[in-house]
Amino acid sequence: MSLMYHLVYNFLYLISLLPLGVLYLFSDLAYFIIYHLFGYRKKIVLQNLTIAFPHINNEEKIIIAKGFYKNFCDTFIETIKFISADEKFFRSHFTADYSILDEVLASGRSVQLHLGHNFNWELANLAFPLFIPCKTLVVYAPLQNKTMNRLLMKIRSKMGTHLISSLNLKSDILPHRSTQFVYALIADQTPLDVSKAYWIIFFNKPTPFFKGPEKSAKLNNFSVVFCHFTKSMRGKYVGHAKLATSSPRSLPEGALTKMYANYIEELMSANPEMWLWSHRRWKREWKEEYGEVM
Repeated sequence: MSLMYHLVYNFLYLISLLPLGVLYLFSDLAYFIIYHLFGYRKKIVLQNLTIAFPHINNEEKIIIAKGFYKNFCDTFIETIKFISADEKFFRSHFTADYSILDEVLASGRSVQLHLGHNFNWELANLAFPLFIPCKTLVVYAPLQNKTMNRLLMKIRSKMGTHLISSLNLKSDILPHRSTQFVYALIADQTPLDVSKAYWIIFFNKPTPFFKGPEKSAKLNNFSVVFCHFTKSMRGKYVGHAKLATSSPRSLPEGALTKMYANYIEELMSANPEMWLWSHRRWKREWKEEYGEVM
């Protein structure tokens, strides 16, 4: 595994030395192959768009789908570039208004940041520690492929991010308990056990959401900030933040997760091509025994 990792890393490192403009030629080629030749998960993407936007016609769905695939390929290529990119690169390619985070952190409290699968979340993960005056902890789901998992961990942590495995949340976060930090979670995945999820009307359809982020915010009384990204031009991203609550314990059960779902739905509607439509977000159907739908 170590030999394979070094072979893959060294090969991708050499590719990452190419100018971003040249790398985008590879992205354009990948888009043509993935979308036009192989139609990678195209059926799932169009099904998801039909659920989310039943009012738009097929031509409009295809335009959104093409935009998604282009952003998907750009994210992959940009992540390769991150292998050799330096601090100057990240500072120039990701900007944001950090005033909300600065205000909360100045009070001495830690922040729980809720994000979605919004391009390019990998760049945000690397840029955040450069602008935030405390630790950045990011929850990640380990990959089964050990070579790729090790490679992604190396990339994601190169600017100082502390990675917290979703499989070992309690033990991985324990060393940071006595310090101030920003705790970032991508919280729009489908839970493995949907019977224990919050079921929320999301794009007019009952959809399961993890209970963990809300439970964590209430247990630790973190201030919760919602965040998303837009693209100002190819390769340049802007972060946007909104204070969800400074007192999560005061909210009724499920209210914070409902707020997050509404936030994500609004943003996905405004910039649908910026979201990961290739996963089967609505593959599970609600059953009465799952409880109330919010």
